[in-house]
Amino acid sequence: MKSFKSYHVYPSVPKNLKFIEPLIQNLWWSWRLEAIELLKRMDPEKWKLSNQNPLKMFSDYIPQDALNRFAHNENFLLHLKQVKKQFEEEVLLERTPEDIGMPQDSTVAYFSMEYGIHESIPIFSGGLGILAGDHLKAASDYCIPLVGIGLFYRYGYFTQFLNSDGWQLEEYPETDIFYLPIQRVRDAKGNKVYIDIPSPMGNIRARVWKMDVGRVELYLLDTNLKDNPPEIRDITSRLYAGEPNVRLAQEVLLGIGGMKLLEQLGKFPSVCHLNEGHCSFVCIERLAQIMRRFNIELKDAMELLPRTNVFTTHTPVAAGYDTFSVDMVRAYLEPYTQIFNVPVEEIISWGQRGWTYDPSNKFCMFTFGLRFSQFCNGVSELHGHVARKMWHHVWPDRPVEEVPIGYVTNGVHVTSWISIENHLLFERYIGEKWYNEPSKDIINGINGIYEEELWRARELSRARLIRFCRYRMRQQYERRNAPKSILDEVEGVLDPNVLTIGFARRFTAYKRANLILRDSERLKKIITSKKHPVQFIFAGKAHPKDEEGKRIIQQIISFARDPEVRHRFVFLENYDINIARHLVQGVDVWLNNPRRPYEACGTSGMKAAINGVLNFSVLDGWWCEGYREDRGWEIGGGKEYADPNYQDEVESYAIYNILEEEILPVFYENRRGSIPFEWVHMMKESMKMGLIDFSAHRMVKEYVDKFYSRAAHNFFDLTKNNCEKAKEFSKQRERLKNLWSQIRVNKPMKLGPSHFRVGDEFEVIAEVYLGEIQPSEVEIELCLGKIKGTEQVEIVGVEKMEVFQENDGGNYIYRCKVKCKSSGRYGFNVRVVPKGDDYLKFTPHFITWAP
Repeated sequence: MKSFKSYHVYPSVPKNLKFIEPLIQNLWWSWRLEAIELLKRMDPEKWKLSNQNPLKMFSDYIPQDALNRFAHNENFLLHLKQVKKQFEEEVLLERTPEDIGMPQDSTVAYFSMEYGIHESIPIFSGGLGILAGDHLKAASDYCIPLVGIGLFYRYGYFTQFLNSDGWQLEEYPETDIFYLPIQRVRDAKGNKVYIDIPSPMGNIRARVWKMDVGRVELYLLDTNLKDNPPEIRDITSRLYAGEPNVRLAQEVLLGIGGMKLLEQLGKFPSVCHLNEGHCSFVCIERLAQIMRRFNIELKDAMELLPRTNVFTTHTPVAAGYDTFSVDMVRAYLEPYTQIFNVPVEEIISWGQRGWTYDPSNKFCMFTFGLRFSQFCNGVSELHGHVARKMWHHVWPDRPVEEVPIGYVTNGVHVTSWISIENHLLFERYIGEKWYNEPSKDIINGINGIYEEELWRARELSRARLIRFCRYRMRQQYERRNAPKSILDEVEGVLDPNVLTIGFARRFTAYKRANLILRDSERLKKIITSKKHPVQFIFAGKAHPKDEEGKRIIQQIISFARDPEVRHRFVFLENYDINIARHLVQGVDVWLNNPRRPYEACGTSGMKAAINGVLNFSVLDGWWCEGYREDRGWEIGGGKEYADPNYQDEVESYAIYNILEEEILPVFYENRRGSIPFEWVHMMKESMKMGLIDFSAHRMVKEYVDKFYSRAAHNFFDLTKNNCEKAKEFSKQRERLKNLWSQIRVNKPMKLGPSHFRVGDEFEVIAEVYLGEIQPSEVEIELCLGKIKGTEQVEIVGVEKMEVFQENDGGNYIYRCKVKCKSSGRYGFNVRVVPKGDDYLKFTPHFITWAP
C-alpha cells in the first residue's frame, strides 16, 4: 500500500496481571533484578530476541493464550505481587525534599544531550550518556526531586558493523516509538505540548515526549514533525551531528527549548544542573524567565542565576569543548536583546575568552556555562585538578589550586550493573536491601562471604559471558555469510577456564586500545602459554569521522584473525549496554590504558569492580582514587611524558611484565583442586571499594550535599522579599566594580627573627589603602605557601587579618599571627578579596595582591 492509516493492537491483559502494564511503562524495571526476572521468566528466548525490551516482547512475541496461562500460575502471581510491592515502595511512596536535606518545594532540572538508561532506549552514545542514565536512576532511588531534559533522536547514535577488511561501517536504523515506554506530553487542558524557537532556518518546532525513570520524569524534545521542513526535522535526527549548524541547533533546542518546556509545564526549577557544556544555553533562557517571574532587572537576575546553577564538565582537553562562530550564534541570541536591554555583542561576550566581545573569537559553550555557574565540578579528583589548570586564565590572579572548580567523582548505579550471582550473594550475606545498606554492613557482609562461594560465582559469570560471546560472534559471521566450517569454529572460541581480560570503550587515539599489540609476538606467547594462558575480549565504537579510531579497530581485528590466537582474542561488534553488562560481570581483569591525564573519570572499571573484577589500569581518572595494591594493578606509576611514543613503549612493556610476573601467577595459584585465595581476597577488596566509594548513590548524595542543597537554599534566600538579597548583591558588585581600582597593598612585614622552630609564632603586619571601600566590605588575607621553586609557591593556608590601626584617608594597618606547624621553606603574601559568598568572592579581578 502506498497510503495507509495505522492503528495499534495491544495484548488484552487479564485483570490479575494488570500491574504488568504500568511496570513495563516505567524504566524502574530495568534496574531491579526481581522485575527483570519476572519479565524474563515469561519466555527467556523471546526476551533475548526482543533485546530485553518488554514492550516489544509483549507486542510481538507473547501470544494472548500465554498471558491467560500466567493469570492462573500461582508462582508467577506471587512473584508479580512481590515486584508490585517493591515498585510501590520505591516509586509511588511520597517523599519530600526535606527528607534528604533540601528545602521544601525544591526541584532540580538536569540537562544532558544523551541518556544511557537501557539498551532498548537508543538515545545515548557512550560514557556521558551512561553516567546521565545512572544519575537519574540513583536520583530516583535517593528520592531527589529531579526532572530530566534531553532530546529524542530518531536514529539514535549508530549501529556498528565491520566489513571483511575489519573496517568499521555505520548504519542508522530508525527508532520505532511503538516499542518505547514513551508518551506524548499534554498540558492541563489535554492539548499536545509543542515548543517553538526562532532560528536562521526558520521556526524550530518540537513536540515533547516523556519517559518515567522510577520517580524521575525525563522529557525529550523531538523536531521530527511532518509540518517542519527537512532541515528542521533533521535537528534531532542523530546524536552528535557532525555539521556545526545542526550541532548548534541541537544545543539551542536542549537549553533554550528545555527551559521553555519547563515554563510551559508550570515547572520552575530552583536548581539547574548542566551535564557538560552542550547544555549551556539553559542559562540564557533561564535569565529571561527569572526576570519575568520576579520582575527584576538583568543585573539582579545575574546574581540569582549563577548561585543556583550546577555545571559538570567531563572534558580534560580544551579542544573537546563545542565552539561556534560569532555569526552562527548571533541569530539565536538576538531575540534576547530586547528582554535584557543590552546589545547582542554583550550577550555573545559571555561565551568568549575573558568575557570580552571579539568578533574573531569563537563562542565557547564551556565558557558560557562557567560564566553562569557558581557550582562547577570535574568528575574525578585528578580531573578537577586538570580542569583548574585548563581554566586558570579565567582567574589569572589566583593560584591554580584556588580556581573554583571542584570535583565529584562519578559513580555507577550498582543494581544496573551487578551480576545475578553477586546480587544473590549480597542478599544472603549483607541483607535483602544490600544496595541501600551503610558501609559497615557492606564491609562485614563481603568479608563474611565464603571464598569458595565467591569463586564459584566468578566462574559462573565468566561461563555466561563466554556463551554470550559465542552467540554474538556467530551472529557477526552469519551477517557476513561465513561458511559453515567457520560458524562451527566460532562456537568454540574462548575457554571458560582461562583468565579473561576485557577492554571496551570508545575507540579513539588517547585510549590506546592497540597499546597491547605493540609487541605482538610477545603477546602471542602470553596468550598461548600452556601454563598460564590468557584470553582477551575487545569491544567499542569509533566516532564515524574518527579515521584513526577506525584504524585502531582494524588493527585489533587483524590480530584477532591470526590463526595462533583467534580462539582467545575476539572483538564484539556494536558495543552497547547489553555487551557492557556481560563484560563487566564476566571478565576477570578490566584493562584500561589511556594516555594520562586525558581520561576525565571512566566508569566501566567501577562497574567491573563491584562485580569482583580486578582493574589493571593507568593511574588516570577514577583509578587514581581507587587504586591499592590489594585491589588491582597500576600501569605507568602516574607519570606523564612529553614524548608519547616513549610513553607507549614504556607502558606497553609494563603491561606485559605485570601480566607475566604478577597477574597470571596469582590467578593460577593452587588451581589443583583448590581456589586462588589471594585473588579472591583482592576480589573482595575490589567489591568493597566499588560499592562504598564509587556507587551512583554516593555520587548523587555528594551532589546534594555539595551543590543541590546549597543552590536550592540560595534560590529561596535570594528570591524572598521581592529578591531583596539578589538586589543587594547586585548593588555590592556595582560598587566594588567602580571602586576596586583604588585598593593598594604595601609589602607585608614579618615581625621577629628569620628562622623558626615548629611550634613558634610570629606576627605579620600589612598596610592597606582601601580608598572609599569600607573594611566591612573586604577581607584581608595572609596566604602561606610552601616554596616549590624559585618562583613557585603552593598555597597551604589562608589566615584572615584584622584591623590593627586606622589612619586617615582610607589607610589601614592589618595584622595576624602565624603558627609554625611543620618544617620547610615557606613564602607568604597579603591580598584583598571581597567579603561575601563564594560567588562574589571568586569574581575574576576582584583580588589585589601586595607587590
